[in-house]
Formats: sequence, C-alpha cells, structure tokens
Amino acid sequence: MKRYHNHLFILAAALFAVPGTCVRLAGIELPPVWMAVVAGTAIFAASFLLLWACDAAQKDIPQALALAVVALIAVLPEYAVDMYFTWEAGRQPESQYSQFAIANMTGANRLLIGVGWSTIVVLFWLKFRRCVSVERDQTTALFFLSAATVYAFVIPLKGTLAWYDGVVFLGLYGWYIVVAGRQPCAECEVGGPAELLMQLPALKRRVATLTLFVVSATAIVANSKPFCEGLIQTGALFKINQFFLVQWLAPIASEAPEFIVAIMFAWRGRGGMALGTLVSSKLNQWTLLVGMIPGVFAVAHGSLDHPIPMGHFQMNEILLTAAQSLLAVVLLAVMRLSLGRAALLFVLFAGQLVAPPLVEKLPSGTFMGIGAGEMHAAFSVIYLVAAAVFVLSRPAALLNLARGLSSSMSAVDPRK
Repeated sequence: MKRYHNHLFILAAALFAVPGTCVRLAGIELPPVWMAVVAGTAIFAASFLLLWACDAAQKDIPQALALAVVALIAVLPEYAVDMYFTWEAGRQPESQYSQFAIANMTGANRLLIGVGWSTIVVLFWLKFRRCVSVERDQTTALFFLSAATVYAFVIPLKGTLAWYDGVVFLGLYGWYIVVAGRQPCAECEVGGPAELLMQLPALKRRVATLTLFVVSATAIVANSKPFCEGLIQTGALFKINQFFLVQWLAPIASEAPEFIVAIMFAWRGRGGMALGTLVSSKLNQWTLLVGMIPGVFAVAHGSLDHPIPMGHFQMNEILLTAAQSLLAVVLLAVMRLSLGRAALLFVLFAGQLVAPPLVEKLPSGTFMGIGAGEMHAAFSVIYLVAAAVFVLSRPAALLNLARGLSSSMSAVDPRK
C-alpha cells in the first residue's frame, strides 16, 4: 500500500506539472489570473518532483558533488522566478523588474526564517514538548550563514548590489561546499517517493531520477515567465500591490514543497533534521541566489558598469532581511531553538508584514511618529537590538560559530 501511494504521489505531481508546461510550449495565451494559477501550479508540482529526485540522487554521486549539485538544483524554482525578473531588469533598466527581483529574493529569505523555522519548532513542541536541537555539524552552515549576513549589511550601507558583491556571495557558497564536502559522510535518510526511488535497482533508479530532473526542470523553466507575468498583470488588473504579490505569493509556490518535507521530518520526531534542512535552504538562497542577481543583470544589460537599479525602499528591504537573518543566527548559535525564540521570530515577521498597511490606515498616517514607509527600517532596528541583547546574554554561544570558522579554515589548510 505504501509503494502504491508513493507511485500515486509521483504520478499526481507529474500530471499537475504538465498543463502549464503544455500551455507555455504551445504558445497559448491565458487571462492573467489563469496564467498565474496554471503556471504556479506547474512550478509547485515540479518542485516536489525536483525534491524527490534530489534526495534519490544522493545515493549515486559522491557526497561533495551531491552537496553542490543538489543544493544548486533544489533552489531552481526560486532561482528561475528571480532570475527572470533580474534578466528583464537588465534588458529594461527603467522598468520595475529590478524591484520585483529584490522583492522575490527578500520575501523568500524572510519566509524561510519567519514562517519555516518557527513552524518546525511549534509543531515539534506540540507533539514532543521539547525544543528543537540541531546537530553539531550544522555549525559550518551557521558560520557561513553568519558571514553572508554580515556582508549583506554592506549592500544597504553603500547603496548598491554590484557584480563584486555577487562574487563575494558566490565565493562564500563555494567555500561552504568545499568545507561541507570534507565532512564525514552520513547515510541520507529519506521517505515517501524518494525512498521508493532509492529502492530501485541502480540502472532503473538513475533513469527514473534523471527523468524526474528533466521533467521538473523543464516545467520550472517553462513556467517561470508566465507565472511572473501573470502575477504582475493580476496585480494591475485587481489593483493589488504588485510588489506584495511578487514578494510573498511567488516564494510560497516554490518554497512550499520544501516546507512540507521539513514539517514531515519534525512530525516524525526528526526536528533537528527538519530545521537543519531549512538552515541549508536559507544559506543557499542567501549566497547562491543573491550572488547570481548582479551577474545575471550584468549579462542582460551588457555591462558591468551599472549595478541593478534599486531605490531607498529596496535597500530597506535588504536591510530588514539581513537584520532578521542576524537575529536567527544568534538565536540558533546555542544549537537549539526554543518555542519562545521561535515565537519571537514569527511575531517579528508577522509584525513587519502587517505594520505598514495598518499604520497607513491610521488617521495620522503614523505610529509613534513613524510613517508606513519607515516601518521596515524600524523593524530592522528591533531585530538588531534583539540580536544584541541575546549576544550579551549568551556570549559563549558564539563559540559554536567559531567552530564553524575552524572547520572552514582547516578545509583550505594545505597541511590537511
């Protein structure tokens, strides 16, 4: 019965990915709402296929290569959407596409922590009445996440996201892969359709895995443009804030499968694995995804001389995302996340989400002298103050990040 259900899941995901892909390849024009729904459903379904294929692939390729390839492919749904906006921004610098690229990137990163990490901890506590502890080998990911976060503050300080910023982020990601690849191999634990794939004979498993990669990648790439344009046109049609739709609705379609898998791990008692998965996802997006934006823009624009156009609003979004990331790293530096700390991450996330429109509707248009347009900057300060308080209260916890630094230095030590 279990094998039957796993077969059914794979078939259902493949079938849901097909309509949007067929519509795109056939050149059929749909109304904006339907275009966004059909393409978004295809990306959502293809993300599951991609996730299962990534899990199964770990049995057939060396660990170091698996870490690099699987991490790269796993971020493909979010990457495809963001890179479409970035490419169009390079081709049309005067358009709003650069704003949408930043919106999608910051929304995806903040969702991972504000909703993803918090949900794992809450579910684990509801079932087992204890906080989530992560393995010591996660200190490496935490160190590189903290390094990327610290550098991210440079972007709003200087007011640009240039090609050399991309080099730094991609360099951190490459360094992380080298370090992680030298860590001891661990038996990969999977469930559901991925488990079914891994139980196949070697040849059949490789063919099935490669097929899922091709089908899912084709669906994601084919549907990224109609999904993005459908969202933008839907916002214009119904007078919904387009930045809001791109920042929050687009990442939900691409992040949901990974959230669901992490939730399943947590519900089965593997809270550390669930949280570790989302920590790795955050690191991938905060280095690989962000690092690709200036490069793709430069290629589309045909020049390295001009950074991607961003205004004060976009810089505040990056500042807020970096501040949230800093608090998250500080909270997880003790190698566990309690219910109270997860609640803090969620409350601050929900607050920055709802505060601007609520303040805008107040009679004075301000709250304690802070206007709606300044609320995100105010929340950035709150995140930074909270991070400082936790550092001062538990300074020894930062030694865990130092262990991650030690691992990273040993990876480049020629005597090792």
